[in-house]
Amino acid sequence: MKQKGDLPVNDSTLKHKLNNYTPKIMDIDMYTSFAIFLPLTSYHGKRHILFEVRSSNITQPGEICFPGGKVDKTDRDEQTAAMRECSEELGVSMDKLEVYGALDYMITPYRTILSPYVGTIPENESLNINPNEVAETFSIPLDELVELEPKTHHIYLRVEPEESFPYHLIPQGEEYPWRNGVVEEHFYEYKGRVIWGLTARILKHFIEDILLEEDNDH
Repeated sequence: MKQKGDLPVNDSTLKHKLNNYTPKIMDIDMYTSFAIFLPLTSYHGKRHILFEVRSSNITQPGEICFPGGKVDKTDRDEQTAAMRECSEELGVSMDKLEVYGALDYMITPYRTILSPYVGTIPENESLNINPNEVAETFSIPLDELVELEPKTHHIYLRVEPEESFPYHLIPQGEEYPWRNGVVEEHFYEYKGRVIWGLTARILKHFIEDILLEEDNDH
């Protein structure tokens, strides 16, 4: 980093710097990137979505999720990471996975970036699940998922400054009107299974914005 005395004061220099700067998410180095694979498969010729139940060896045990995990430095990109995680968790060779495309990426309040991808596992492909991460798998027919109406509830995120926060430096001090956040949590219930959290958000986005969205080209 240059010293303050070396800062550009020439307009042409500053314009050149900005014209050659590629914007990114501010403070991106403080975020952790995760990749998710939403796996489509078929049983008896009928399209299903495959889900995992998290094992007791990892965080959030017993919750329903899609294959996924942290993007490693050795991954070529987020899509490769999603395929690798799916392969590691379900025991399916990466060369048998086909990615159809990416969904909207998600930035959470907890400094994580999630990049979900939709892909397929061949029909009748044998799974060899990793018991360290996956307790079991199950699938739901896609046409039945589309008919499910998720229930939506809200989580409110409230600002709580640290004890040493310098209120005297800001207008209104301790009475400052902080903005509070809200997160919509969706719940899908199917035959005793409950899909919620990030998995439900990705699922809802896939169903409503991809499957049910009218094709503007037709």
